[in-house]
Amino acid sequence: MLDHCSISHRGGIVLWSRSFTPEAAHIASSSASPVNSLIREALIEGRTTDEKYEKDGYAVKWTFFNDLELIFVVAYQRILQLTYVDDLLFALKKLFLKYFEPFLTTFVASLHAVGSARAAAADLTIGSLARALEGWNAIFDRLLCELEDKAAQDRKSRLRSAVRPPPPPLEDTPPSDDQSTDPSLSVETLQDEQQIARNVQALKNRLRGRGGRRGGRSGRAELGNGRDSLPSSDSESPAKRKTKTKVQRKWGNEAPTETDMASLDFSSDKQGAGVEVGSHDLQALVDQSSLGTRSRDGMYEVKDWEFVRDADSAIASALRPGEPPVAPPLGALGSLFARLTGSKVLGEQDLKPVLEGMKQHLMKKNVAMEIADKVCEGVGESLIGKKVGGFQTINAAVRMALSTSLTRILTPKTSTDLLLSIRTKLSSPLASTQQRMPYSIAFVGVNGVGKSTNLSKVCFWLIQNGLRVLIAACDTFRSGAVEQLRVHVRNLSMLGVNGAADSKGRVELFERGYGKDAAGIAREAISYAKDNDFDVVLIDTAGRMQDNEPLMRALAKLVAVNNPDKIIFVGEALVGNEAVDQLTKFDRALRDFSSASGAGKGRGIDGMLVTKWDTVDDKVGAALSMTYVTGQPIIFVGCGQTYTDLRQLRVGNVVQAILGD
Repeated sequence: MLDHCSISHRGGIVLWSRSFTPEAAHIASSSASPVNSLIREALIEGRTTDEKYEKDGYAVKWTFFNDLELIFVVAYQRILQLTYVDDLLFALKKLFLKYFEPFLTTFVASLHAVGSARAAAADLTIGSLARALEGWNAIFDRLLCELEDKAAQDRKSRLRSAVRPPPPPLEDTPPSDDQSTDPSLSVETLQDEQQIARNVQALKNRLRGRGGRRGGRSGRAELGNGRDSLPSSDSESPAKRKTKTKVQRKWGNEAPTETDMASLDFSSDKQGAGVEVGSHDLQALVDQSSLGTRSRDGMYEVKDWEFVRDADSAIASALRPGEPPVAPPLGALGSLFARLTGSKVLGEQDLKPVLEGMKQHLMKKNVAMEIADKVCEGVGESLIGKKVGGFQTINAAVRMALSTSLTRILTPKTSTDLLLSIRTKLSSPLASTQQRMPYSIAFVGVNGVGKSTNLSKVCFWLIQNGLRVLIAACDTFRSGAVEQLRVHVRNLSMLGVNGAADSKGRVELFERGYGKDAAGIAREAISYAKDNDFDVVLIDTAGRMQDNEPLMRALAKLVAVNNPDKIIFVGEALVGNEAVDQLTKFDRALRDFSSASGAGKGRGIDGMLVTKWDTVDDKVGAALSMTYVTGQPIIFVGCGQTYTDLRQLRVGNVVQAILGD
């Protein structure tokens, strides 16, 4: 059963709407309705990754009629499998245009009119359209009943085909003398049966031997004495195999001296070696060329990622003597529009090959195929009907449309200043009886993307800004996860802040070993940080695949119990098409499972950290795919092996890299 259906203009005017339940009518009149969320989050921001949009238990499907700027929307409960929604949207658009296209044409023209008569013309057209729509409800009801009846008949036919009648009973017939009717076994079947018999016999022999050794006389009496047993395999030997002993290390003819033992001592805490090891570690942990800068107020800011392309060739061409300067080529995207010359109005057929070439260009930049389709669709909608007057004009228009679309998608709708959020919470006034809570950040993602490594980079950035950080080791599954964080904490303690010799006391590790409940460890870590005046808690979680429901439920439990201030998804820049599946399922699982745990409204992903950014050159399409799917910003990108290899993304640099040839 449907919940809501509406027809509206892109300018925001609702031409017709219908709610089928009181609850749907109440929600439709509020700002939190699924239709308003669709327009605000998906259509305005250009994030339409799927054929349907889901929000708060509702599924919303829609279609456009661009000539009259109309939007047809249908909303229903997500749990229901309504197979006729697509047919309903198609028929709804066709019938509505059939009956009211003349009124709609006048109405749209009045909206675009300028001058003093605009308001009067619009009011007159709206009144005429309202009178014309008086009989539309009856037409829509008949259409909906026909589609629902057809869906019910299809469902019944599928059930009938699934339940097959029993076969008729076989009549008793006298045995036939014809030997050709006797069942026959093929050679392969006989060989299979012989192999099965040999395997069964080998298993009996093995069990007989075990019973004789473990069960004493009773076991041997029951299973036999094993004298007639056959070897379980061709390679099995009746003789008892000799166990090999470990070969000891050869130290020479004499016992090792203290000098020999000292040369084999590689521990970092031995006397006399602390200075050398420490200096060596500091050089390996920090890359001076990638250090950030300090602002006027003393804040440490990481560097921006800058897109540099063909710097060596540009320098070589500038130094080449005796050659006149050559105008820059139009590039691959420009060559796509070479066929569109002359003054004309662009139509759908004119842009079809161009948009296909644009899609291939985006996919070469590592943009997911589904996202490339949607971006090209949005660019095509903005170009249809545009009048162009030459090749250069077309090239500039198409590049401008694509650049505008990419900029709109990549521009964050929330603040990316993580340091500002931390200081705002830490400086907010509290009652005298309340104790200040630390700012908590949870790092989530699939296996092997670099969550722990990039968590330590973020920790270095926070330490440089004078904050005390507690790292919670909540990866209690992967072997070595706690030890890895312990090494990072030791290394970070060796790095100074503002000229200090080290950072001891500014970073600690909170761990409870392996096999424990991650949600409980995070809760204890936050409580410990509150009692010991830590500013930030970084929660390291175990990597998990997005399709593993038990592990996703455990992660949602950690989020629901501790309610971290930020949930950062850590993903790879090399992920490609998998970015859509990973982020969609992670975000949906966190929202669904955390809300189902009784903690209130579900929490989703608040931002992304993209790792291995230095391996993709200008193929930065993963940033576009991730932002397109979630609508959340990319806070940092990791681009190296040291603690200073953390960068911020600027929208202009990413757009330049994607548009580059």
